[in-house]
Amino acid sequence: MIAPEPFFEPRGTPFSEFHRIRALTALGHEVDLVTYPFGRDVSMPGLRVFRCLRPPFMRGVGIGPSLAKVPLDALLALSALRRALGARGNGYDAIHSHEEGGLIGIVLAGVLRIPHLYDMHSSLPQQLTNFAFSGSAVMRRAFLAIERLMITRSRVVIVICPSLEEIVRGIDPLARTVLIENAPGSSGEEATARQAELVRESLGLDRGARMVLYTGTFEAYQGLDLLFEAMRIVQDACPDARLVLAGGKPDQVDRARDRARVAGIGAVTIFSGERPADEIPAYLLAADVLVSPRSRGTNTPLKIYQYLRSGKPIVATRLLTHTQVLSDDTAVLTGATSAEFAEGILEALADRTRAAAIGSRARLLADTKYSYEAYLERTRQACDLLQGVQAVQAVQGDGSRRSVPGMKDPA
Repeated sequence: MIAPEPFFEPRGTPFSEFHRIRALTALGHEVDLVTYPFGRDVSMPGLRVFRCLRPPFMRGVGIGPSLAKVPLDALLALSALRRALGARGNGYDAIHSHEEGGLIGIVLAGVLRIPHLYDMHSSLPQQLTNFAFSGSAVMRRAFLAIERLMITRSRVVIVICPSLEEIVRGIDPLARTVLIENAPGSSGEEATARQAELVRESLGLDRGARMVLYTGTFEAYQGLDLLFEAMRIVQDACPDARLVLAGGKPDQVDRARDRARVAGIGAVTIFSGERPADEIPAYLLAADVLVSPRSRGTNTPLKIYQYLRSGKPIVATRLLTHTQVLSDDTAVLTGATSAEFAEGILEALADRTRAAAIGSRARLLADTKYSYEAYLERTRQACDLLQGVQAVQAVQGDGSRRSVPGMKDPA
């Protein structure tokens, strides 16, 4: 497995990689992960981690495309090549690559004559816009060409949301795709009432405070400015409301704290910083309302699946990034303006009966469509397609199956 990210860090793609590995090892596979020289060490039966060399003076890498990734990906390719060629004696069954690591993966798969699986967490051309990296038409065409190559040269493509599946189909209508949403949690990860109470105590929240919680990164596309402006309106109508943000690097938190102060909500906003993954369920249980103000992009945020599982009311913008998973039955969906988002938060805080009903339906959706068993089954399906098992159906997001165009035994 080739992962061009810090592994492990508590953010989207590394989370997805972690749970993908956990599912693969649960299915009896062994994984050699080649990844960046950054991140917390992870120990898991069936997993070995190999880190590439660190470029001089580099201490980390941010989310999204960057010039820092150029030397890192070059060193990652060298490490992957060393592992692949060094393993000729015992051999690998397949190469599984994430994001732009697919470019390395298809080359190595060709050299070793083994199948390649491309794990598509986002569209590379869309990253240029989402992260405001470049408006160059030449670079966009280059990213599109790389994406097309990775899709057409892979035996199987895993996508994490329906919008990505549409992109794949637009490039290659015959591509073998498996939709595996980032929803690998289980009831064993739930928090207790006491843990939730301790979270509120640690945040200094009194019993009457209404906790509005955001979890996740502080990247521009997450819509924090919209959230801050909305919270200013909420504060006027509901003085007991408190905004808690769990996430963000220290420098991002400092900048966000300044923006909250400018928005006039500094006194009612609490920044807890990045939290360990095992603390997040307690934060969710401690909250009264969960918010996702994402303002652009189409990929479904990983947090949405955690939100669903918590059974708490969700307020989210009515954009494709959310509506691929959420509906008016399972969330309070609003327009992407501060006034509309504030109205949604106030509605969830005021109408507790409706909020509880929405939360219950959200939990039911998580327990059925996005269960760990469904996640494991879709992972098994991807492995079967990758290894050439006679299969003529692919698993869709709801657990049902549909025919794969042109499917045959690739062996």
